[in-house]
Amino acid sequence: MAELLSIGTVAARAGVSVAALRHYEERGLVHPVRDAAGRRRFPRHVLRRLAVVAAGQRVGLSLADIAEALSTLPTDRAPSAREWAGVGKRWQMLLDQRIRELQILRTSLTGCIGCGCLSMTRCTLFNPHDEAAAEGEGSRWLREATTDGEPMV
Repeated sequence: MAELLSIGTVAARAGVSVAALRHYEERGLVHPVRDAAGRRRFPRHVLRRLAVVAAGQRVGLSLADIAEALSTLPTDRAPSAREWAGVGKRWQMLLDQRIRELQILRTSLTGCIGCGCLSMTRCTLFNPHDEAAAEGEGSRWLREATTDGEPMV
């Protein structure tokens, strides 16, 4: 069996805390094995997974998005180039969508910053009577914003 690394070694090599590594384990991002004493041990290929987690977070993907993509990869061996390419394709679609949303937000905010919300009928961020509350917590939408003529939600 290939050399297994301790949780402390993996955390240090990946530049994350041991607590973060345990959190990633709970979220299904990494999969340790247990030694005879019950301690977590990680195969070296987990370092690549952690690098991918960090890259995903840097570009704004949620841990849920990252976990979904990584769930398609084997946990007992290093993924092949083809398997990594599948993750890349999924992320490309997510990132393309995120880029479109950011472009809409940038355009909307350019007009919004200087207007002082004097144009309530045109403002894509205006939320009369808290209509967005029905869609869940947090800022949920840019009203009537579009990309290529398609409504954004």
